[in-house]
Amino acid sequence: MLKQRTDLALEAKTLWEEQAGETTQLEGVKAWDSRREGYQVTTVQILDEQGAKALEKPVGQYVTVELDGLRRREEDAFGRAARALSEELSGLLRLSKTDPVLVVGLGNRAITPDAVGPKTAEYTLVTRHLVDQAPETFGHFRPVSALAAGVLGTTGMESGELVAAVVREVQPACVIAVDALASRSLQRVCRTIQIADTGIVPGSGVGNARTALNQETLGVPVVAIGVPTVVDAATLAADLLASAGQEQVDPAELSGGGLIVTPREIDTDVADLAKVIGYGINLALQPGLTMEELDMLLS
Repeated sequence: MLKQRTDLALEAKTLWEEQAGETTQLEGVKAWDSRREGYQVTTVQILDEQGAKALEKPVGQYVTVELDGLRRREEDAFGRAARALSEELSGLLRLSKTDPVLVVGLGNRAITPDAVGPKTAEYTLVTRHLVDQAPETFGHFRPVSALAAGVLGTTGMESGELVAAVVREVQPACVIAVDALASRSLQRVCRTIQIADTGIVPGSGVGNARTALNQETLGVPVVAIGVPTVVDAATLAADLLASAGQEQVDPAELSGGGLIVTPREIDTDVADLAKVIGYGINLALQPGLTMEELDMLLS
């Protein structure tokens, strides 16, 4: 099998099918399409270890929301995107109304393609302290904490160490982790959001994988939200050659030198997507709130 780097389960499934041929069935994996708020949604469910081995992803559910309309600035594109994300996220969260949640923004805010996690934390409605200190006013809110974990090079600590310490202190029922991912294709960079109930490996999107954040390492369920912001240069070159009708080339044979590619509009894209993810998380965790109320509370 040719090795093409992608963090998206949808792309991993497509790549496996392309290389295996039409006569070979992918065992241990189910997939289906749907639509939310006018956006295409694809769900890939890895059922067992056979499917996990084929796609090189943990067993679990992966939901990809394609947000082309957001980039085209269609009517109410932002609101529809936030609501679509909220509805899909709610389907993976198994929480009671009062269960506390910790939102973790992973990545380096000084490197734009890696800043989607920290920027999302800025749009998270933090309520834990309000519920504790003013229950008569905020007692109907879910307790939510947020952490922008930073990276080893700026904190001297692994993201996993920081998150684990915070989890021990605040004892959330669930962790929602947001990070940058890598895609196989430029067509999905900054145009898709993947939600998974399997946890996440910080830094994987920029080729600097660290300790995984999942139920095994943290002791609580971890739902991961990822945005592909980069493409590995060798993977992109191999994909473009295949699209042009050239014979398939193994990316490992190309001299990419660890180079990654990102769009020139990455600043705007990351800002837009971080806000969509933040609002989507808020709507999922505080379902009684409207978009207008969130605007007021976050201003």
